[in-house]
Formats: sequence, C-alpha cells, structure tokens
Amino acid sequence: MIERFCGHNLKYLIMSILISISCIFTCPSSLQAKLDFFDSSKGVPFQRSLESLRDLDDQNWEIIVYPNEGSQDTIVLRIVGFNGSLRLDHPTKLHIEAGLKIWDLEDITLKNPELSNDNRDAAAEFLLDPLLKDLKNNRALRLSLDGGISELPIPPYLVNEWRSIKQSSLENG
Repeated sequence: MIERFCGHNLKYLIMSILISISCIFTCPSSLQAKLDFFDSSKGVPFQRSLESLRDLDDQNWEIIVYPNEGSQDTIVLRIVGFNGSLRLDHPTKLHIEAGLKIWDLEDITLKNPELSNDNRDAAAEFLLDPLLKDLKNNRALRLSLDGGISELPIPPYLVNEWRSIKQSSLENG
C-alpha cells in the first residue's frame, strides 16, 4: 500500500516539475524588451523599444528603437554607451550581420539637434528601415560600430519588438 502511495505521489511530483520547467522556458513575458508608449514633442503618442545589452567586450549599451518624429514610417535605432570615456565619431556606418546577410546602416546622429549638440558623443542614431525591410523573421543579429562596439549580439525577441514597432507605425501612420 505504501509503495503504491509513494509511486503515485512521485509520478505527480515529476509531472509538476516538468510542467514548471516548461512554463519557465515558454513564458514569453520574461523575454521581451521594454516596450513603452511616450508622447513626442508634438504630443503624438509613439511606441518605443528599450533594452540594455552587453557586447562581447563586456561594455554596456542601451538600445532604443522608435519611429522618427518627422516621418512615422521611418524607424530609428539609437545606441547609447554607458562608459563615460566612450566617444563615437560621426558619421559612421553601423555594421549588422545575420548569418550570411549584411547591412551597413546610415548614421543620422548629426541630423538630431539633441545629439549633435551633446558634447559627450556617447550616442549614435541609425536608420533601421533597410534592415527591417529585408528581415522576414525574428533572428539573432550581431552589431558592430567602428570605434565603439566590436560585437553586440541582438537576441531574436528584441528583433521581434523592432518589427512590431515598424508594423504599428505603418498601421497608425
């Protein structure tokens, strides 16, 4: 009788552990960037993605993606370095790789008065549209930036956020 009771409970314990593990690995809310809504300077609400990541040299970077205020159908990628001594030269291309595909995104930092007048030079902005236009799925990316980032891995969940912002701006634009 005791063996049958213990075997029955052991079976439920193992099933509970397996269900718990599967919930942890399949729960998407823990693997999403911080998707927020903000008002532009003109009072128009917009959606942005915000995530902090480390590159392969263990440097911290803040990655922000949002629709361009002047043109809602254009998506901007802003990279901000947390190392106080970092200085990025402009203009410079942002090199992105995904498997065999390669993109060199245009630096638009100097077109933003807020960033062009900032003497810290720790931020850069790029047009993300060429990348988003070519991507057909949410795949891992590798970013590099001369003088700043040797290699910054971008996980697929973050690419999904970027693609959803693009889709949302097309629907609302």
